[in-house]
Amino acid sequence: MKKIAVASGKGGTGKTTVSLNLYRRFSMDGEDVVLYDCDVEEPNDALFFPEKIMIEKKPVNQLIPVIDSEKCQFCRKCVTYCEFNAIVIIPSVKLAQVNSDLCHSCGACSVACPSDAITEKPESIGQITKYNIGYGQGLLEGRLKIGSSMQTMLIKELKNEFPEQGSLLIYDAPPGTSCPVVETVADADYVILVTEPTPFGLHDLKLTVELLDELEKPYGVVINKSGLGNHETHKFLSEKEIEILGEIPFSREYAAEYAAGNLFENVPEEFETVYQQITGKVGHHLAEL
Repeated sequence: MKKIAVASGKGGTGKTTVSLNLYRRFSMDGEDVVLYDCDVEEPNDALFFPEKIMIEKKPVNQLIPVIDSEKCQFCRKCVTYCEFNAIVIIPSVKLAQVNSDLCHSCGACSVACPSDAITEKPESIGQITKYNIGYGQGLLEGRLKIGSSMQTMLIKELKNEFPEQGSLLIYDAPPGTSCPVVETVADADYVILVTEPTPFGLHDLKLTVELLDELEKPYGVVINKSGLGNHETHKFLSEKEIEILGEIPFSREYAAEYAAGNLFENVPEEFETVYQQITGKVGHHLAEL
């Protein structure tokens, strides 16, 4: 089983467009491919499959410590062991509280407590939904509960949902270079970076390249909206000897089809050629791993 992550430093560069079209192309080529929407704060892959069928929906919980003030000795050992500053203990007023927004459910406080005053209760952080979408082996979507900050935990749970069949997994990553992105690409065999030839696109591309170099991940770049902006992105990629997997031309008409949710209808031939090129190059890299 091989895993591809499609990422971008800047939001709006087109990584969902690339993810969905690669999913479609690999499916057409006979691959048992599964799509994961890991942009759990704003998942939108399912919007492009109006005839999708929901197979399963399940909640995702994290365990939050509950401190029994009657048993608590207010020794503050739990505070010492908590790496995320999620626990407040004030002995003078016998206050013992847990900030669930900061808690990462590591369980260290429960182990450290000498008086067994800490138990754990489940608290919802979101849900995972499985869809049959008519292509490949389907879509798995993570959706974060409004107000929750546990993106990384939900992405980890989402990626643990393995399909019954599937030789290729595609992760549609969240934008940026923070912890949710790191979690998404952590076990990827190959990463596709999507950028655009603009100053903002180049700035965030450099940050993502730095991240992937640190993680020692193999990667290539897809330039979306090619022909727009300047040539500084090409210059940077040439200097760094980073492979360009393909260039998707800027097209107002194609953008309008995307906005209408018609990503797979009336795809121009030049776009199909580019997606075939990207699929071929990525498949070649995966075969070498």
